[in-house]
Amino acid sequence: MASTNSWTHEIESQVATPRLFRAAVMDWHTLAPKIASHIVASAHPVDGDGNVGSVRQFNFTSAMPFSHMKERLDFLDADKCECKSTLVEGGGIGKAIETATSHIKVEPAANGGSVVKVESTYKLLPGVEVKDEITKAKESLTAIFKTAEEYLVANPDAYN
Repeated sequence: MASTNSWTHEIESQVATPRLFRAAVMDWHTLAPKIASHIVASAHPVDGDGNVGSVRQFNFTSAMPFSHMKERLDFLDADKCECKSTLVEGGGIGKAIETATSHIKVEPAANGGSVVKVESTYKLLPGVEVKDEITKAKESLTAIFKTAEEYLVANPDAYN
């Protein structure tokens, strides 16, 4: 029987908390195809208006091991820069993963920047073993936030 596992990851950024949360989390489906087109070919809302229950889809280039993923927003506190989402399609669901959720919280750092805290919980399908997927997932998350950070530093009026 497969068990539920989790991992955590922290990413430091020089960008203020609200800007980073809006760009790299809430509006990533709009921003990613513009600034990370080598990974995200396209992205769009599938259902909802960006609030709890909304679903958005990301379509990936061949740089990713899967063609797409859909995620549902399960919890959102925009004032506290915190959200939880569930992977509902693609991204390994049905092939290696039975379920996967992410909890992202962006907190202020003492230097005026922020710290992104991520907890991912997943349940593998029976017989599936994790190899280097967790390391790859952490690297991908870091790349998302660092790409957004670079964009925000270069565009100081964006997402204010």
